Amino acid sequence: MDAGIEAPHAEKAKKQRMLRDVALLLAKHEVRNLKRWFEEFDRDIMLPILLGEIALHNIGTPSAGAVDGDELPECTLKPCNAYSIAAATGLPRETVRRKVARLVELGWVSRRKNGHLYVSSGALRHFGQLMSSRELSDLIDTADRARRLLGD
Repeated sequence: MDAGIEAPHAEKAKKQRMLRDVALLLAKHEVRNLKRWFEEFDRDIMLPILLGEIALHNIGTPSAGAVDGDELPECTLKPCNAYSIAAATGLPRETVRRKVARLVELGWVSRRKNGHLYVSSGALRHFGQLMSSRELSDLIDTADRARRLLGD
């Protein structure tokens, strides 16, 4: 068989193995994170998803009046409600309302009389510290390992 034909096939197989190894590495990273979030939120995986959506809706692009530091006053946060969170997640509104009630009980979200939802400053502090201390270093380590697997 011609060596010129075998070389592209061998190269393609090598690339597929590298991509498979990286995909496996990333899958392990994601499962590890899901397990952590599952435990952090009383074994209810929907809670971190909803809290994340609420926080992203609230924070969005920081407004001109936003302050520096850990504290974000509610006046700089953009409100959202159960309907917008249901639309963003694709979950039924009743499920979102029930889970939001649990987030309120846990102190991670505040709900105003008009239905506006805000991530609490306690949640921002707690999960910000968690993300910067544990999640970020794990993500950077995983990215470094993926680069090594790809030969970069």
